[in-house]
Amino acid sequence: MKVIITGANGQVGRALLESVPGRITAVGLTRADLDISDPQAVLCATQSHAPDLIINAGAYTAVDKAESEPEAAERANAVGPQNLALAAGQAGARLIHLSTDFVFDGKASRPYTPDAPTNPQNTYGRTKRAGEEAVSQALPGRSVVLRTAWVYAAAGNNFVRTMLRLMSAKGSVRVVADQVGTPTAASSLAEIIWALAARPEVTGTHHWTDAGVASWYDFAVAIAEESAAIGLLPPQVRVDPIASEEYPTPAQRPSYSVLDKRSLLAEGMVQTRHWRSNLRTVLGQITNA
Repeated sequence: MKVIITGANGQVGRALLESVPGRITAVGLTRADLDISDPQAVLCATQSHAPDLIINAGAYTAVDKAESEPEAAERANAVGPQNLALAAGQAGARLIHLSTDFVFDGKASRPYTPDAPTNPQNTYGRTKRAGEEAVSQALPGRSVVLRTAWVYAAAGNNFVRTMLRLMSAKGSVRVVADQVGTPTAASSLAEIIWALAARPEVTGTHHWTDAGVASWYDFAVAIAEESAAIGLLPPQVRVDPIASEEYPTPAQRPSYSVLDKRSLLAEGMVQTRHWRSNLRTVLGQITNA
């Protein structure tokens, strides 16, 4: 199987390229290699590489910046996926497209199922929802929309790296405690995506995160504790909980974005691991880097 991975420089793109299964040839394309908002460039790439599968791990992910750059977010998150789906259709290829918990409004009190009504509350979420719809309409029966949440890795710009930097520099942090979701290691996403690559009969919209639930405050406390245990941070780092109102941001965040993973768990492809276990693994990778 030949696979194109867009967004190859991102957290998930790197995790995918680091874990390519046998009998798969993967071509990683960065934004510099391929602007997915350019339909002709996308067609040329699919004609050149002749993929059996395209994995779209590229996106405009600067959630707050998207409020002031809606056109850029639209090009990357909506137009780009549509171009990839149309090109995949012409090439006879499948498409796995990554999306986000931000397509929901956060007003639920139980995990969102894949068919739950969407109601994005910010530009990022709206453009990602438009990308989902474009993929589903352009490539029905040969595409997967895979929603996830709170992604992090040992490298890149993410909550874990930010917390480590602030905790090391200041010795204390104030973190929002009234937004709840599930931290998800990029390696977990890579694992389920490669499992989906081997299962062309699985199509439609699905959810995947690590197991468990946490607030951003819980996540930060775990980062401090697990880092202190391996000597990455001193043991006296303080984490104080705050309300969202005390940390205003340009983009509104959902207060609850736990995703229901049962549709993929029922397929038996991959067993999910608790987020704190995966956090421990990633912090170990940072320590040994």
